[in-house]
Amino acid sequence: MLELKNISYKVEGAEILKDVSLKLPDGQLTVFTGPNGGGKTTLAKVIMGLVEPSSGSIIWQGEDISSKSVTERAKLGISYGFQQPPRFKGLKVRDLLEIASGKKSLRKSEACAYLTEVGLCANDYIDREVDASLSGGELKRIEIASILARKTELLIFDEPEAGIDLWSFARLAEAFSKIHDRRESSMIIISHQERLIRLADEIVVISGGQITNRGATEKVLPQIMADTLSCCPMLEGRAQ
Repeated sequence: MLELKNISYKVEGAEILKDVSLKLPDGQLTVFTGPNGGGKTTLAKVIMGLVEPSSGSIIWQGEDISSKSVTERAKLGISYGFQQPPRFKGLKVRDLLEIASGKKSLRKSEACAYLTEVGLCANDYIDREVDASLSGGELKRIEIASILARKTELLIFDEPEAGIDLWSFARLAEAFSKIHDRRESSMIIISHQERLIRLADEIVVISGGQITNRGATEKVLPQIMADTLSCCPMLEGRAQ
């Protein structure tokens, strides 16, 4: 279980997160959503250790990890997928998967299994460099494959739909659904996309640095959709 206790984060006097407390059970897929600038990514980075909170604590599987580094948290089974994954000129996809898996030599069949999971053919990608020759969608899926190779207990993805085409987005959604169906890992996905939000067991709405709504998808999503429509002047005009 992941538990956040009274997490706050201030930068130059501005409160980015305000006393956030949250418990997420094992095996659950949770979507963080809400307006841009609301604190979603900052909260995810606090969990990973990329941002140090001003106050509060983080409990992972019963252990207080608040003072642990990113590397230490990774060793404890937490992974993070960036909104814009890094590119590594000279590093091949096979190398990245081997590093992620901790194996000096990864069998082609193993690499193929990870890449197939995210809709990529190993023959086409295993010897390609993780560089600018890859599209945004390809890079995102390779990053997810590398995270799967790590076999971690908590997977965090920051707006995985950003900068990718519709076909790649569809394959990403399928990959997340398959991962979740196995219930081997807990997942946190930061997203505004309805298709990804619908995959969630629980939605957590974050706005103004606080949790403003949370609950089962079938309860919270209709509320989000209703709020979105009520805030759109064009739709309001049509209704009159």
